[in-house]
Amino acid sequence: MLKTISLVVIALIALVLIYAATRPDSFRVERRTTIQASPDKIYPYLVNFQRWDAWSPYEKKDPSMKRTFGGSPEGKGATYAWEGNKDIGMGSMEITDTQAPSRVSLRLDFTKPFEAHNNVDFTLRPAGATATEVTWAMHGPNTFIGKIMQLFFSMDKMVGQDFEAGLASLKSAAEQ
Repeated sequence: MLKTISLVVIALIALVLIYAATRPDSFRVERRTTIQASPDKIYPYLVNFQRWDAWSPYEKKDPSMKRTFGGSPEGKGATYAWEGNKDIGMGSMEITDTQAPSRVSLRLDFTKPFEAHNNVDFTLRPAGATATEVTWAMHGPNTFIGKIMQLFFSMDKMVGQDFEAGLASLKSAAEQ
């Protein structure tokens, strides 16, 4: 009986691993909102890491985290590193490209609680005479461990909730 149970467990684990191997090699999480402000008013909140405290949901998850700013004060080459609690971990970001006032791209590197290297894009598009559609997207490679984890946890839901909260705070800050 024990041998049969062991074989069934091994077979189930093998099936999970095989199924995980068929999952996509990359991921993308994206959220968007419309803000009643021009791209010129929103863009400074994105291109300057020191202004992220006004809207980033991660700043609220650990207000006492250690922050280090470097490189350019804003725009391409600006860097931001953090070390915080279990909710935000440890990592760094660098702005890799900008197109004022329509796009900010950055490299996002996590070191804790796990290593990950992703790209983030903020896109601002005029929406009518006085509004802007803001898109926050993160994309990157999906490692085998990531594929297994995504069988049990929805990265889109977990990260997407943070993006929604951040965009709501960005909207509030920019519309004042």
